[in-house]
Amino acid sequence: MNSLKTSSKLKKNQAKFEQKNSPITIKYKEKILQIKRVTKVTKGGKKLSFRAIVIVGDEKHKVGIGVGKALDVSIAIEKAILNAKKNLIQVPLTKSLSIPSLTSGQLGAARIRLRPAAIGTGVIAGGSVRTVLELGGVKNVLGKQLGSKNLLNNAKATIKALIHLQEKTEIGKVQSERKFLFYKKLIKNF
Repeated sequence: MNSLKTSSKLKKNQAKFEQKNSPITIKYKEKILQIKRVTKVTKGGKKLSFRAIVIVGDEKHKVGIGVGKALDVSIAIEKAILNAKKNLIQVPLTKSLSIPSLTSGQLGAARIRLRPAAIGTGVIAGGSVRTVLELGGVKNVLGKQLGSKNLLNNAKATIKALIHLQEKTEIGKVQSERKFLFYKKLIKNF
C-alpha cells in the first residue's frame, strides 16, 4: 500500500517537473560528478532520496555546476542539469586556451589554486577541478586542491576562482581604457 502511494506520488512529481522546466536549446556537455544516496530521519523512519552533482559546459567559454535532489536518480540528474544551466559563468581564456593569471578560490575548507600554463601542457589538475576546467574550455592550466577533498566544495571553489579571474580581467580592461583616454588627452594638449 505504501509503495503504491510513493510510486503515484513520484509520477505526479515527475509530470509537474517536466511541465515546469522546458529544456534549454543550446547544446552543452554534461558530466555527472557524483550520485549519492541520502536519508532524512523523520518520526516515521528514514526517508531515502538521491542527490546528483552535475557539471555542464560548452567546452568554449561557459561552465556551470548544479545540484539536484529527488526520490528517483533520473529526476535528480535532470534537476541538477537544469540547475547547472541556470548557474553558467563565462570563463576568461587567453589565445593559448589558458587562464590569464594566477588565481585561487575557497569554499569552506576546500581551497583551489590555478596557474596558467604553456601551450601543450594540458589540464594538470585532479578530481572535480579537472572536470570544471575541461568543460569550461581551458586546455592548458595547472591546478592544485588544498584542504578538503569534498567533490562539491572543490568544484564550487574552482567556479569561485574563475569568477575572481573574470573580475580581474574586467578591472584590467577598465584600467587600460582609462590609460588610453589619459594618453589621448595628453597627446591632444601637445
